[in-house]
This record gives sequence, structure tokens and C-alpha cells, in this order.
Amino acid sequence: MRINLYISSRIEFAMRVEINKQSKIDAVDFDNLDFGMLFTDHMFVCDYKDGEWKEPQIIPYQPIAVDPSMSALHYGQAVFEGMKAYKDQAGEVFLFRPEENFHRINRSSERLAIPAFPKNYFFEGLEKLLALDKEWIKSGIGNSLYIRPFVFASQAGVQASASNEYKFMIICAPVGAYYGGELHVKIAEKYSRAAQGGVGYAKAAGNYAAQFYPTKLAQDEGYQQVIWTDAHSHEYLEEAGTMNIFFRIGERLVTAPTTDTILDGVTRKSIIKIAEHLGIDVEVRPVRVDEIIAAHAQGQLKEVFGAGTAVVVSQIHSIGYKGEKYTLPKLDNYMADQLKSHIMGIQYNELEDPFQWRHAVRT
Repeated sequence: MRINLYISSRIEFAMRVEINKQSKIDAVDFDNLDFGMLFTDHMFVCDYKDGEWKEPQIIPYQPIAVDPSMSALHYGQAVFEGMKAYKDQAGEVFLFRPEENFHRINRSSERLAIPAFPKNYFFEGLEKLLALDKEWIKSGIGNSLYIRPFVFASQAGVQASASNEYKFMIICAPVGAYYGGELHVKIAEKYSRAAQGGVGYAKAAGNYAAQFYPTKLAQDEGYQQVIWTDAHSHEYLEEAGTMNIFFRIGERLVTAPTTDTILDGVTRKSIIKIAEHLGIDVEVRPVRVDEIIAAHAQGQLKEVFGAGTAVVVSQIHSIGYKGEKYTLPKLDNYMADQLKSHIMGIQYNELEDPFQWRHAVRT
């Protein structure tokens, strides 16, 4: 292993870089990847102590030691992001709207009383990390490098208060498709993902932990995910599992507005913008469960699909609600496929980017 001192070419700060000389990449079967289970050779680490973020560093991917009383383990003070890096056929590496992810992780952090992470540390650290592990990013539609920035309370002690110490990290995993096969979802009738005034809009770790039990119940009935409904009345549709959700009613594309209970998904807002750009009628408004059931009965519910960083766009084949299963029609041309093809064309540098979303990475 070699230790270098990396000096940012754009903003003056030092970053310690320790090169991993024993790469795992030659043993990887990139055609058979289990999503999020294999990680690249390096990771980014930065600690917050004494009221400030310390010198960032990139080190070989490895386990970390934590105190059993570490605050995050007891009080759940932790947030994360999900983003991807893509490589085009010429070998150039791109990120997709990374500014959105940076701002969102700091919004999430603010809600959980975690200090904001510096923008220069985030982008310089991420780009250096990608430059070191660029061979893990494979060209070709569907191949990508999933990037997981996260921050958690690292102070030892079980006082029920915000931590004084934090650890910010970035790890990366080569990935293919997130969901395989047909996707069937169930509308929640009892459980909710988030309540008004809570942390539903933040990518807080606890949001996902709370989903596991009701999702397991749905899986026991043959569904893969849950479409969450509002906590007050369970009359309004919010999200689908780990995705934002869209409904094609006739030729209109309908999705719920973001609130303090719905995550402001980067893919969601990109889908809306692309749909408008392609001349598709888009409505962003509250969506009632009974409206969707009625649209299905009238033959007007043409498509339902989820959108998120991991899945991009995922077609839903059926919806379960109150003991009934509502199957979506088979179409010759899916709006979801059109939108997915367009967004991925931008991500992989195969289509023009009129929105300036593509961010070239210096490798």
C-alpha cells in the first residue's frame, strides 16, 4: 500500500490517499452481480470532531471499529444517499445530477441534527475515489457503479442527545439491474412509511428499517413491495417501497407531490422533466387510492411504475388491495420504457443532455 497526499486542484485542502495494492477486481464476475453486496477497493472517510470536519482521506475498503455505545447504534442518528457513476463507450465516466444528492444529504442531516458536510470535500473526495476505482465501472447500458455516501453519529456514550462526533463515508459497489422479473406491489392499509412532521422527506436510516416488517408481510402474500399510504387516513398514495411512484391514467402521467412524508427523488424529478420535454401531460397532485381502483375498473389505468436511483424505472405488473389483485394491461408501447430509455440515454452519454444533468468525472 502507498500513501499519497492529494492536493485539490480547484480548492486548497489536503486529502490523505492510501492506495490498495491488492485489488479484488480480477476475481469479480461482472455478469453476475448481487446488488450492493460487493464493494470496490477504496472508500472515503472523514471525521467530525471538536466542532469541525477533519482532514478527509481515502483508504482501502475495510471494516471499521466502533464502540458498543456508539450513538448511532442506540439513537439512529444516521442518513445516507444513493447515486451512480456511468461509463460511456469511449471510457468516460459521468455522474447524474450529483448536486441534487449533495444538497439532499445535507437536508437529511439537518433534520437529524447532523452538521452539514463541506461541498469541496464531497466532490473532490468523490471524484478522487472514482478515479482510483474507475476500472470497476463497466461500459454498457445497465452497468453502473452504485455510490453510497452516508454519515452517522460516532460518539461513544448512551446519552439521549445529538452526538458531538460523526463519520462521513462513501463506499461504491458495481451493479446491474436492481429488480429481476415481474414486480407486484400491495397498497398499505394499516402501516405507513412516514407521518407529517417526521423524517419521511429525509434519507434517514430508520425510515428503511421501519419498512421491513410490513414489506415482509406483503412478501408473504406474494408481493415484492408496498405502496405506502398516508398515515392519517390511508386514502392517499405516497411511495412504493424504495421508489417514488407514477400512474398512467389514460394518456396522463400522475404522481404525488413531495411533502414532508415523501422523498424528493432525483430520478422522480428527472422523469417529470423528461416527460414534459417529450410532450407528455404530467399532473403532480395528491392521488387517492379509490381513484386508482376506479381507473382500473374503467380501463383507464394503463401503467404503474416506480422510479429511483437503484431501479431507474421499474414497471409494476399488479397491485393488491383489500384482498383483490388488479393486473395492469399488457401494452405494445409503455410510457415507462420510453422515459427509462431517455433518462438512461442521458446518463450513459448516448443522448443529448438539454438539462445539463450529466457531470463529467476527471479520471
